[in-house]
Amino acid sequence: METPDSSLSPTASTFVSRRQALCGLAATAGAFSSLDWIAGVSALAAEGDGPGAYPNRFPRMVHEYYVTQVTRAERRGLAKKAELKTKADAEAYVKAVQERIRRSFAPFPKTKTPLNARVTGTLDRDVYTVEKVIFESRPNFLVTANLYIPKNRKFPLPGVVGTCGHSTNGKAAETYQSFSQGLARQGYVVLIYDPIGQGERLQFTDDKLQPTMGTGTREHNQAGNHQYLVGEFFGTWRAWDGIRALDYLLTRKEVDPKHVGVTGNSGGGTMTTWLCGVEPRWTMAAASCFVTTWRHNMENELPQDVEQCPPRSLAMNLDHDDYLATMAPKPVIILPQQNDYFDVRGSEETFERLKHLYRLLGAEENIQLAAGPATHGYSIENRESMYRWFNQVTKVSDATKEPELTMEADADLYCTPEGQIAGLKSRPIHSFTAAKAKTLAKQRTALKGEVLETAVRDVLHLPEVKDAPRARILRFSGKSPGYPSEYHINYAVETEPGILALVTMLTGERWYGRPPQVKPGTRALLYIPHQSSDLDLRNEPLVRELIAAEPEGTTVFACDPRGVGESTPGTTQSAPWSYYGSDYFYTSYSFMLNRPYLGGKTHDVLRVVEWLASNGYDEIHLAGRGWGALPAAFASLLSKNVKQATLKQSLTSYHEVATTPTYTWPLSTFLPGVLKSFDLPDIYAALESRKLRQVAPLGATEQPEA
Repeated sequence: METPDSSLSPTASTFVSRRQALCGLAATAGAFSSLDWIAGVSALAAEGDGPGAYPNRFPRMVHEYYVTQVTRAERRGLAKKAELKTKADAEAYVKAVQERIRRSFAPFPKTKTPLNARVTGTLDRDVYTVEKVIFESRPNFLVTANLYIPKNRKFPLPGVVGTCGHSTNGKAAETYQSFSQGLARQGYVVLIYDPIGQGERLQFTDDKLQPTMGTGTREHNQAGNHQYLVGEFFGTWRAWDGIRALDYLLTRKEVDPKHVGVTGNSGGGTMTTWLCGVEPRWTMAAASCFVTTWRHNMENELPQDVEQCPPRSLAMNLDHDDYLATMAPKPVIILPQQNDYFDVRGSEETFERLKHLYRLLGAEENIQLAAGPATHGYSIENRESMYRWFNQVTKVSDATKEPELTMEADADLYCTPEGQIAGLKSRPIHSFTAAKAKTLAKQRTALKGEVLETAVRDVLHLPEVKDAPRARILRFSGKSPGYPSEYHINYAVETEPGILALVTMLTGERWYGRPPQVKPGTRALLYIPHQSSDLDLRNEPLVRELIAAEPEGTTVFACDPRGVGESTPGTTQSAPWSYYGSDYFYTSYSFMLNRPYLGGKTHDVLRVVEWLASNGYDEIHLAGRGWGALPAAFASLLSKNVKQATLKQSLTSYHEVATTPTYTWPLSTFLPGVLKSFDLPDIYAALESRKLRQVAPLGATEQPEA
């Protein structure tokens, strides 16, 4: 392995310094940041770097591809639902859906460990008390909760588990205090708990118990993304907390086990929906501001938290309605808002699907939709619809309006002395991920040869495409803008229906047609960039170094796989490589479709290698940098046409990411469950036979190894 470049070229140094000024990014030799800098690149183009400063001729390609894939999954699911004609059909469908959901959310813990619950304080109010509860959903994994218990009532009473949305202060947020108080004043025992990463349950804190990774969605994605590497799903961890909350609620003598409901809003609406799917003990449910359809979320460019994207769910033809279908024929109400980003049209479609199922079960009155008039949130209108629904089921009250409420200060609801479970040495979630990675490392055997190749294909989920790759010849773009060649020409290689890999061929003369037809055995250099072929061809020293070292007669190509460079999606409002940007968005859906985004990128590279071979270039030197080094490495392993491999700033190992809480590699570079089968060092060892050269490999935080 080689050391990082000691300096950048003058052109690259100038570009980096200007990029830093425009984007607020630090750039150092031999390292890069996973933060987005597309805005800065666009600004550079506006400054006059030329029309090719950041070509982006296919910005909608990836999005429309995923719209198509999600729509196909939805249609498969709808076709199955259309076949339901009898009560027996409906009952069988509910059981089948329950099984598919369990497989999507697997693995759950094998046993329920002791809750070790304790009450740390009590608030005495006019018609209810609030107990401050701490329990363990897993050993030493603490959950903070408030238990609202009505006064002067005949027990047992109906119980409700409340799940919070993405509020920084969790259960103390006004919305969640409101429905907890409102239900308690009407005669319900309510347990509302802090989600992971919110309220008193921050997982990434400093010595002063202050957040180091942000809160809410930022913590969720940081804690959840690298869980995929060890075969875990953050949504399962969230749901397990809810299951254990119900376990605790049912230990209380004040609660009637014949009436236990679940309700929540936004992220809590998500958990309400998922909990319906994975826990059969609920007798009623009310989900606010989440339920729509996967298709609407995709069409509307709406990224969701890591726990909102169950792996393989779309591949199993599951949609939002299916999670609620597992409750049938029990009472469920869907509570969207007319002006929410969770599209109410999808809520209406979900309701119609469920109404058909409930009708077959003879319980059409047990499914209801009540859309509020507001924007996103558990508005008073939605809360009152929930009260009426639960009261209709339990008969505990005939109230139809929300009682008068009095909000508590956050600190008064604290269950912990310092307002954070970290102060009680609760085990952070990332420590569980690291522990599982270490266990898997001990269990794995080093794979080699065909066994390794098979394992890699299985984890990448590469599609089968039998047709020879087709290519478009794109409009000639003139002299190369700072490339290491006088001219270039661009091709678009169709790697599968709806996906084009964008290929640049460097040439010393004007070229208008297909690549020169050469004799078999001719060598080509194929370069896969970090984020953009255009930028790396201009500024990356490795490109010029590789070209200089190639034998005379080698033709040089660079390739942007899907979602990179010329097909970088301009969707989701967030910057492409931000924690909630399009790169994360499409990766999340790729996992739900059981077709990892990185597998798709690798497939694109393999198809481009096939296309080059069809033109006679069947001895390939494949090089990749940064995020592009991963598909380059996998393609080098899987293609017999690759005779040499060079990787710069490649990831050292997935194990290091899984065991490093502060990792920075993006979700698009990950593969679900990969550490159950192999790790990157296995790939690199196999590539020694391909004359592998590694330059400045990077660790989990995208910094050079010491």
